[in-house]
Amino acid sequence: MIKRDVAESILRQNGWLSRQPEAFRSEVLRRSILLHFPPEEVIYHFGDDLGGIYGLVSGVVAVNTAPQTEAPRLIHMGVPGAWTGEDSYLIRQARRLELRALEETWLMHLPLDQMDQMTSADPSVIRNFCENLMHGVDVLIRIIHDLQTPDPDRRIASVLQRMTWSSERVLATQTEIGTMASVSRRQVNAALKRFAENGWVNTSYGSITVLNAEKLRRFAAEDH
Repeated sequence: MIKRDVAESILRQNGWLSRQPEAFRSEVLRRSILLHFPPEEVIYHFGDDLGGIYGLVSGVVAVNTAPQTEAPRLIHMGVPGAWTGEDSYLIRQARRLELRALEETWLMHLPLDQMDQMTSADPSVIRNFCENLMHGVDVLIRIIHDLQTPDPDRRIASVLQRMTWSSERVLATQTEIGTMASVSRRQVNAALKRFAENGWVNTSYGSITVLNAEKLRRFAAEDH
């Protein structure tokens, strides 16, 4: 159980909201609802109706997406302080992402009607919400950049390093890591063995722990 004041403190000190003016930050938190999601529960589905934004307080969230005619695939893991969901607010279209809790997860939810009320009172807050959108664009640029690396081991290293943004413990399966790195499960397995021999990761049944994210980052960058 996370207390409300602790949840607010986490979001005040991390991510998009921490970089906003104090008046805006306080108004977002005042209007938000603290929600709990058990492991594997979907927060919202790809294609769901309009809704507000969600800020990750604790836990790990899988971010899945795809073109509208395709099945969503895992592309990223959410980190405490990260917010998402502003697409519905900005363009009034169905959800473009799917969010799923991978472990016990707490999120702060600012409903769409509350965002609209804030905008009616002060239209300039649109810029504040758009800053979060641009952060999401930066993450997508990093993902695309990593996928353009020719060497599969370096793509796998990039994925593992990105996943440490939320936790040293990697909750994705080898198949999911392969999806994010555009490689086969066999290639992931072989790379993990090499990374473990180098002391960068530790692998056990159903679990991967990153021991040296900086070495993974440097290895991935060698090909750039």
